[in-house]
Amino acid sequence: MDETTDVKRPPQPDFSAITTEELIAYRAAENGWRASSAARALLGEPDPGAAIEWQDVALPGRVLPVRVYRPLPTGVGEATARGDLPLVVHVHGGSFVGTAVQCDCTNSHLAAGLHALVVSVEHRLVAPDSPLANAADDGWDALQHVVRHAAQWGIDPAGTAVFGESCGALISALTAIRAREAGLKLKAQVLVNPAVDVTETMFDYPSIAEYAYSPTRALPQLRLFQRLAVPPGADARAVSPLYADDLSGLAPALVVLPTQDAVADHGRRYAEQLREAGTSVRLTEYPGARHAFLTLPGLEPQAEAAQAEILAFLRAALAK
Repeated sequence: MDETTDVKRPPQPDFSAITTEELIAYRAAENGWRASSAARALLGEPDPGAAIEWQDVALPGRVLPVRVYRPLPTGVGEATARGDLPLVVHVHGGSFVGTAVQCDCTNSHLAAGLHALVVSVEHRLVAPDSPLANAADDGWDALQHVVRHAAQWGIDPAGTAVFGESCGALISALTAIRAREAGLKLKAQVLVNPAVDVTETMFDYPSIAEYAYSPTRALPQLRLFQRLAVPPGADARAVSPLYADDLSGLAPALVVLPTQDAVADHGRRYAEQLREAGTSVRLTEYPGARHAFLTLPGLEPQAEAAQAEILAFLRAALAK
């Protein structure tokens, strides 16, 4: 997981026919590229106002790596470490591929701009032997651990938000639901291009048909994601926030949608469901932007505006 140099990006495989061995090899090569300095031309440069490091979180039965973004002192006389920072628990996108490092640009800017601790979860990726439920547990367990050890992490547990993109937004949405059920009050949830339906209706949306193969070949990736995420016989509703029994009383939500995205209608429908349940929600669409645009500021011109909107939303929510 260390950043490296001189790494070439692997060619994208045929996701409709990929074997387990090919998936493992592709994941290692692609994540190696995303963690390299060569990727920063697309993924953006980290904010120099935040320190970035890996830490291990000891959980029952496993050790979970997290990527930690801590704001640096900004003025003369400011303490080098505060014990009351707001907390943002972030979950990266990618489902069967991805790493927290790919979000260094966004998360470091959040840490510096909010003067908050951002903890990005290096969750277990979906695979034939690791369904989506494992990744969802990682998101929830990481949040619980940091909140329970607030003094050790230097955070104020009363000022906590969750934030995720794509599959990470699905995990963040599930985490917000679990937080409400556990009595853990969150200040906000930010869901960027969320894929919130992995049931049999996952593909029954107009945006899926419209953007199945353009601007990217999304449909084969989504089919692989669903196949890996929900093993045969599993209840997909348990990992589909769209079909949660109760969406009331959740943290206020910001749903950020690129319009040229196969799962854009997932986000639109989830925003409607939240609103109908009485949960405060703001839906913002970025015309012409594509899936994962937030992590591609070197390629997507609207990424910077979306970062600014997320920063402003969280600043207001965490100040309450």
